[in-house]
Amino acid sequence: MVQTLIAPMILQAVLTGGVYALLAVGFSLIFGVARMLNLAHTAFFMLAAYGMYYFTYRAGLGPVPAMLVSLALTTGIGAASYKLFIDRIREHHVAVLLVTIALAMVFQEFMLLGFGAHFRESPPLMSGVLQVLGVRITYQQLLSIGIMLFVMVIVWLLLARTKMGIAIRATAQDAEIAGLMGITVPAILLVTMTIATALAAIAGAVIAPLWTTYPYMWMNPLVMVMVIVVLGGLGSIKGSIIGAFIIAVVETLIVFLVPAGAFLKLAFSLLIMVIVLVIRPEGLYGVAFEEERL
Repeated sequence: MVQTLIAPMILQAVLTGGVYALLAVGFSLIFGVARMLNLAHTAFFMLAAYGMYYFTYRAGLGPVPAMLVSLALTTGIGAASYKLFIDRIREHHVAVLLVTIALAMVFQEFMLLGFGAHFRESPPLMSGVLQVLGVRITYQQLLSIGIMLFVMVIVWLLLARTKMGIAIRATAQDAEIAGLMGITVPAILLVTMTIATALAAIAGAVIAPLWTTYPYMWMNPLVMVMVIVVLGGLGSIKGSIIGAFIIAVVETLIVFLVPAGAFLKLAFSLLIMVIVLVIRPEGLYGVAFEEERL
């Protein structure tokens, strides 16, 4: 009995943690490099999930081509949104908050207009079920976990081992000095926004077959992502990943073990964040000096 309860809890925590980690890493990248809070970030997560539904059931594509088209289209929308609406006001933080939340609401209303308020499901990228010690695990769950872990490794390698990653980290540390050293800061900011949007889109596409797709699905992840990045330390990629799995474990335990836990998971996640901030105000891996960012 205990074994059959623990295994699904671990699986759910890893899945949820992977989704939150991809979203939080993208959110932290934008904040760390551009010093702005993009409240439309999880709306791209929603758009990619709807893309999976639309391109499979309405456009007639297979799940894998549908995922690729959805990722490309969502990432393009994110990059275009940055250039058209955010780039020119990125120094005005309140304006950025207002514009990005407005963008998220616009995307939400378009999804309501196009698909209604109904709950949608997307077909799995991989069918089949695996039995491990009596526990039922779908291939889609394993594939989703594998893709998310692979993407996180790729992002780490990109930031740590490539010239583009060096330019991103240099811009995060001091954009003015980076510009004097020959780095095209506006281009780096656009690349960062594109990477962050792609991470949100990947999370939405790979989890769409497992989670329900609906127009308001961006709201709860946005709150959770903000909790995670504050918990892990604003601008810290490592803190975002660790914070994501901490919150995912807490959320899973509450949902599985506490009556009506689905309604309490946000409250307990906020409580964990508050406890950590009381002990360590800058978060788990918050920077003490600007040069430590990212």
